[in-house]
This record gives sequence, C-alpha cells and structure tokens, in this order.
Amino acid sequence: MGADNTTEYPDSDTRIDLRVKDGTAKQLPWYYGPVYLLFWVGLFFAVVYPLFNYLPTGVKVEEESAKAGTFVAQRAESILLKIDLMGPKIAGDYVTEVLMVQFLLEEIEKVRREMRQDLYDLEVDVQRAEGAFLHWQMINMYQGIQNVVVKLSAKSSNSTSYLLVNSHYDSKPSSVGTGDAEFMVVAMLEVLRLMAISDDPFLHPIVFLFNGAEEQPFHGSHGFISQHKWAANCKALINLDSAGCGGREILFQGGPNHPWLMKHYKQSAKHPFATTMAEEIFQADLIPSDTDFRIFHNFGPVPGLDMAGCYNGFVYHTKFDRFSCVSRDALQNTGDNVLALVQSISNAEEMYDTEAHSEGHSVFFDYLGLFFVYYKESTGVALNICFSLGAIVLVCLSLWRMARVSQQTIGTYARAFGMMFLLAILGFLLALGFPLLMSVFYDAGDRTMTYFTNSWLVIGIFICPSLLGLILPLTLYLSLRPSVKIPHTYHLQIAGHAYCVFLAIICILLTVAGIRTAYLFLICIFFYVCALIINLLSRLHDRGYLWALVLGVCQILPYLYFTYLFHGFLVITIPMTSRKGMETNPDMLISLLCALGTILSMIFVAPLINLFRRPKSMLAGLALAMFVFCMISVSEVGFPYRPKTNVMRLHFLEVHRKFYAYDGSLSLEDSGYYFDLQDRRLEEPLRDKMNLTGFTRLDEECKKEMKCGMPCFNHRWCAAVADAHWMPRTELVELPSPTVLELLNKTVLVGQFDTRVRYDFKVSGPPRMSLFVLPLDGVKILRWSFLMGMLDNPVTYKPPYHIFFGYGSDDSPVEFYFELRKDDGNFEVPLFELAVAGHYMSHLNKRDAASQRFMDELPDFAHPMEWPTSYERYIF
Repeated sequence: MGADNTTEYPDSDTRIDLRVKDGTAKQLPWYYGPVYLLFWVGLFFAVVYPLFNYLPTGVKVEEESAKAGTFVAQRAESILLKIDLMGPKIAGDYVTEVLMVQFLLEEIEKVRREMRQDLYDLEVDVQRAEGAFLHWQMINMYQGIQNVVVKLSAKSSNSTSYLLVNSHYDSKPSSVGTGDAEFMVVAMLEVLRLMAISDDPFLHPIVFLFNGAEEQPFHGSHGFISQHKWAANCKALINLDSAGCGGREILFQGGPNHPWLMKHYKQSAKHPFATTMAEEIFQADLIPSDTDFRIFHNFGPVPGLDMAGCYNGFVYHTKFDRFSCVSRDALQNTGDNVLALVQSISNAEEMYDTEAHSEGHSVFFDYLGLFFVYYKESTGVALNICFSLGAIVLVCLSLWRMARVSQQTIGTYARAFGMMFLLAILGFLLALGFPLLMSVFYDAGDRTMTYFTNSWLVIGIFICPSLLGLILPLTLYLSLRPSVKIPHTYHLQIAGHAYCVFLAIICILLTVAGIRTAYLFLICIFFYVCALIINLLSRLHDRGYLWALVLGVCQILPYLYFTYLFHGFLVITIPMTSRKGMETNPDMLISLLCALGTILSMIFVAPLINLFRRPKSMLAGLALAMFVFCMISVSEVGFPYRPKTNVMRLHFLEVHRKFYAYDGSLSLEDSGYYFDLQDRRLEEPLRDKMNLTGFTRLDEECKKEMKCGMPCFNHRWCAAVADAHWMPRTELVELPSPTVLELLNKTVLVGQFDTRVRYDFKVSGPPRMSLFVLPLDGVKILRWSFLMGMLDNPVTYKPPYHIFFGYGSDDSPVEFYFELRKDDGNFEVPLFELAVAGHYMSHLNKRDAASQRFMDELPDFAHPMEWPTSYERYIF
C-alpha cells in the first residue's frame, strides 16, 4: 500500500493533504487540457443544441380521436397552405379586405357548425374602424381598416372579464406573411375550434381578434382596443406574432406588473421558452421590431403575454416567408402552448379582478425547454442580495481555512485574494473587450456581418477572443509569478473566489438598479456556492485538486443554461443585423452577446485549464484558432449574403418628385431611387454587381429641403432619412394613379385678441399616404384637424410634422385644415411648406419598365422591398 500523504493537527479534527501544505500537488499532464475544453464543447452539441431545436411531433387528423382535446397541427397546416396561396396581403388590397375576410368567416362558420351548441355561444363581428394615435414621431391615422372578431363564451358563464387572443393576417409588401403571422392565425383558428367543442366549459369569454392591419403599423389593434364594443371587457391578452418562420415561439414580454400571468404560463405551457433578459432587451428598444402588445398596453391598458416565432428570421418580411419554411412540428409546438394557455387563463380566478393581482414585475426563464421558473421581482431582490452576501461570507470562511491549513497568516491570503480580484476584473474586461475590439476591426475593414450566413464563424472571431481574455491574466500570473507561500491549488481556488465576489458585486449593483436580468449572475453565484459548501463540508477543499472535480460537476447545469440562452439570442439577433440600420455596428451587439455568454458559462470553468501543465500552450491554441477563423471570415465564406436563404434587404422607393413654388409654378420635377439601406455594409456589396452611377448621400438635399426632400415612409424611415441615399434616373417614374392634394379654402379669421388664417385641404390617393408640414419663420400652427397632442407637446414633437394615413376598405378622400398665426399678421407671403407622399405598396401595382430593368440587374442575393411613390412639395 502507498504512503498516506495526510496528517492531523492536534488542535483540530481537520485531516489535510500534505501536498497542499508544501505545495507539491502536481498538475495534470498537458494533453488532458484540450480534452477538458472539448468536453464542454461536446456538452453543448450533445445536450443544448438538440434540446433547443426540439419540436413535438405534429398530430395528424386521423390521430385526433385517440388524442381528444389535442391541438391538431395537420388541420392548421392545411388552412395555412390555403392562406399562403392567396399571396401577399397588404392592407387596402382586394385580397386582404375581401378574400381574406371571407375566408376567415368561412372557417369560423365551420367552427360554429361543429361547436357544442348546448354549451357555448359564438358571436362574430367584422369591425371597420377609423382613428388616430401618436406613434413615435408621427400621427398615425387610419380609416376603413378591418378586423374579424370572434367571441366564444360558455352559456353557464356570467363573467364580464374577457381573455383577448390576437394575431394579424396582413403582410409586408412582397411577403406572403406565412410566418409573420398567418402561422399564428391558423393556430388561433384551431384553438377556437377546440375550445368550442370542449366538454368542459370555461369561466371567462374568449375574444379572438384576427387583426387586419398590424403592418400599417398597428391600425388593427388600435382600432379594436380604442373602439370595439368588447374591448373594455378584455382583462388579459395573449398576443401572437413572429419575427421569423417556423420553430419555437418565445415568450419575451409579460404583464407588466401581473405575475399571475407567469403562474399560468408555468402551469400550462407544455414547451416553455422564455426569459426576462429578452423582455428587458426588447423594452430597451434594442430590437428593430415592435408588436401589438405595445398598443394594447398603452391604450388599454391590458396586461398579457407577448409571444413570437423567432427562428429563421432571415426570411422575415421577404418573399421567402412561405409555407415551405413552416414545419408541422412547429405548428404543434405553438398550438400546444397557446391552447394550454387559453384553457388556463380563461378559467383563472384572477380574471374577475386583475387589478387586485397587480403585484409588480416578474423574473422568468425556462431551463432548456424542460421546465419554467418564475418569481416576483421582490423575491428576486431578496434572493440576489442574500446569495450575493452569503457568497462573500463563504469566500471569507474559505480563505480563513486556507490560512489555517497552510499555516500562513490571514494577511497573506488577503493579499493573494486582492491580487486575484484585480486579475478577475482584468479578465472580465478583456473577455468583454477582445470581442468588442474584433467587431471594431471588422467594421473598420468593411467586413461586418461575416457570420450572417455561416454563424459558426462567431466561435473563432468572438467566442475564442472572449475565452482568451477571460483566462489570460490568471494564466500568465500563475505561470510567471509562482508563490512559495501559497500552494498552486489554493491559488486556483482563490481565483474562483475572486470571480465569485466580483459577480456578487455586479449582481447587487444590477439589483439596486432594478435590472431583473441580474438573475443570470444569481445562477452563477448559486452553483459556485453549492460547490464551495460541498468542498468545505467534505474537506475536499484541502485535498489537492479534488475540489475542482466538485466545482466542474456543479458548473454543468449553469453551463448548459447559459449556452442555451445565448445560443437562442444569437439565433434571434443574427438575422436582425441585416435590418439594424446603418449607424450602428451590428457586430458590436453580436460580439457583446458572445462575450456575455462566454463569461457567464465559462467564468469558473475556463480558469481550470491551469490544472494542467503548459496552460500557455492552450492560450496559444486559442490564438491560433482565432487566426484561422479570421482568415476564413475574410474569404468568400465570410460574405454575408446568399440567395433565398440569407438575403441582403434592399429597401428603396421609385420616386416621382414635384416641387412647386409659392406662385404654383413647377420648380422641379425629377425621379430616382430613394434607398433606406438596412445594414452597415451600405451599398458596397452591390457596387461590383450593377451600375450605381449617381448613387449618393442626401447631405446637400437635407440642408435645403424638408425631410431631405424624400417621401420617408414611417417613423423608422424618417429617423434615418439623413443617412439615406439617392440615385437619379432619366425616365420619370410612372405612377399607377395620381395622389391629389386640393386647397379647398383659405380664410382669414379675425378674433378679439389675434388674427389667424385657416387653410382647408382634401387629399386622395393610394392606401398609404404621408403629409409633412413645416411652418416657416415667424409662423405657428395653432390648431389642425389632426390629434392636438403633437402641437401641445413642442418639446417632444418638433417640425416638420409627419402625419401618416392608411386605409383598408374605405378609400374616401381625407379632409383636413390648419389654423396658423404669423408674428407680423401678413398672410400674403409664404407661411408653410406642405408635402404629400403617396405610397403604392401593393404588388398588384405594376412597376414601369425602367424600374423593372433596375430590379432585374440586382444580384441574386439582394431582396428588394420596393414600391412606386409620389412626392409633391407645395408652399402656401
């Protein structure tokens, strides 16, 4: 038998490893180091990747009798195919306003015929609404938009609290909208059918809102919540939307301030997928999307759950968003969840008085799709503070034990901890800084978005640099400055303690700041504390490197969660980089997500490479991997775009402009292409593929013309108009029909205290039009026929003012007026500029020959979202 390398101190029952005391515990052979790192990589692909992509098997119609009450994906799929074949559904088009409405009514009648007539009542209403609301920096007006609204209620119910389930069936130009959001519409139809044939009546009526104008934007939801007869009774919401096509749907907003909704999600959702972090990112406007949830909250307010498809965002709002990208299994996943939620919330006691259950925000997340965790924000504050402080206390206890066992002073270990704490901060900063620096370098070399098609490139260009930064300071310190007084095994433990205390401080600061995403740091701290407690109680703490085995095992669960979470964020956000805009470097966001994911998943795992000999060789290996990936990324492999699957979004308008002088004479008439470029690469990918003669920024136009003389479409286009580009063409754009502005009357109004002038106008044109109004020097608009909120808040809303107008089934001309005052009272001079833009977005509007030739020249990886537009500027 071998010699026992332990002894017992007479004043303690502590049995310690002599190799700890004299520092002779040996590191493991170097060749186990790469195996150790590959183990964690393999764990991701063996566990996380399959669970992230797991979908339940879609139920077929013939299986329905054996699976009573189950969502039948095949039936929903057959309806989806019919809707897909109708083509694009743009508000104001015949397909949207007539055919789609008729189709929905027919499907609802099928439900009525199958419904349990003895148990339920079904009411149907086709709403036609008009209204207006302030949306970002514009007045958003609409008329004749249509919603198909269904109320299903149990005959035995006397509840006046309704559950609202909403999704939209309209689409963007050129897109059929199968994923966004007809996928959700057919899920709603199948849920409606199942609720109507159920043998178990529910407590609260359910309103299914099939929204006909979400992409306008948000006309349908505003028309319902502000005007419909059932709106006031809607006490809870399930909002269904999509930023992709197929796959799982994510719960990314909840409440707000209604944690009972999370309780029902936890109890009912069969396939949970949710995180508080997504909610806080979305509500910080870091994602270039929005949903009807905002409208229901702002104008209700109706608390609810906001869920959206998020896979394959590359086809979002493109012509490739078709039936072929939606799987039956994905329909089953969403249908199972929505059906279970509707069943649960429609029977919720909280629905009788939702305000009584308004108890603050929630912290929520799923674990690998296996189960769902939620707790109130107040509980989260207590957990974060208690575990963070408890971790600091345990670290102090561990340091005291180390000093006692190694017979060194506590001051020696305090100094060592101080050094390790500084190294931990440095490692954290380098782990963040290296990937961000890489994103800056790629941007400087016009090589952003190299990962857009081959997302695995982020491993080498962002994740490896982050991992290198995380372990570099500690590894160099232990290699170049060995301590005689403190054994290597204790040094490694102290490094982990330093990271733990650092994370605890971050957790406390985020908690104080009210950021619920602090739960991520709580998870890190919790599992490290668990390992530390086990090591202290089992005395593995002082037995060579055995403590590292416990730590590694305890890190498996948080590693799986963090890699799952941040893989999900990359799946969602990488497609969004193609529509993030020109001003922001999209690589900054992707590198930051990679860095945070690497830090949180590897912060206690990565430093353990110092268990092995030659740890600097592993650093060199990471650096070599970075170099190889960088070389690949600047080759053709790193070109972002691919035809059909990963397209370049090219948004442009074929504009016919007319500028009229004060005397009514035409001062300029021209045409060209107005580009609202969607990503950081601007036009560079197109330059070698087509003729871009005359392509230029609008800097000079912006200095002299209102809104740069461009018909910016909505608030996002107008916010970026200063960075827009223009390419002139010789032939005038042929418009499908005229947009007509008529001056009906000019009246001087003499009052007791002031004199003002009133202009009355009428405008008619396509289903989407914009007015831009700029009072000239010394002129103030006192009143107009639009919402007064814009004029009443000059701090928030500044001229030129933007009024957007959209219609659905009612194309009646719009009459409006302005009342103005001028400082000198002279109304026979120019007072204001007024421009009207007509947007002919429908795919049914034929493009002229020149426009078609231009689009034919586009490379196959470029996907145009375009339409003819008129722009006429007047001076009155």
